[in-house]
Amino acid sequence: MEWFFALDGGALLWLQETVRTPLLTALFQFYTQLGNAGMLWIALSVLMLCHPKTRRAGVCALLALLLGLLCTNVVLKHLFQRTRPWLVVEGLIPLVAEHDPNSFPSGHTTAAFAAGVVWARTLPWRWGRIGAVVLAVLMGLSRLYVGVHFPTDVLAGAVVGTLCALCALAIARAICSRRAH
Repeated sequence: MEWFFALDGGALLWLQETVRTPLLTALFQFYTQLGNAGMLWIALSVLMLCHPKTRRAGVCALLALLLGLLCTNVVLKHLFQRTRPWLVVEGLIPLVAEHDPNSFPSGHTTAAFAAGVVWARTLPWRWGRIGAVVLAVLMGLSRLYVGVHFPTDVLAGAVVGTLCALCALAIARAICSRRAH
């Protein structure tokens, strides 16, 4: 198992040494900060509540975000208590300050996928559905680029966020079917 964790950290060092550029650093630092406390996803979901065609997407995304918060920040991070990568990967330099000591799973990625998967399943426009997935993937990549999560943290966040999105959609369908009867 130790080789697996070395590979996880090695991927971050590779990103730092071969991919980081001043332009990408500025873009990813800005984008990753938009995900703090899920604010980007909450704001977009609230905006969707204002339009009848996107209201369901907004409501379901807010529910998925709440489920993701509970799963990730209330349960999983405290259960696993995985240390942040820069504290255990020698030479890794984080590009943003991260105050939560727990790394697994990525809360930013969980939120991005919770909202993004809901939007991908509910938005009426193809470009909106594709854009939702792209934004979610970029959030996960941004967490790796800035060096605050291991790849497995991001992968787990994507899985948890997707499951929370599917649960939120199932809850919404159950409520709608009960109202119909």
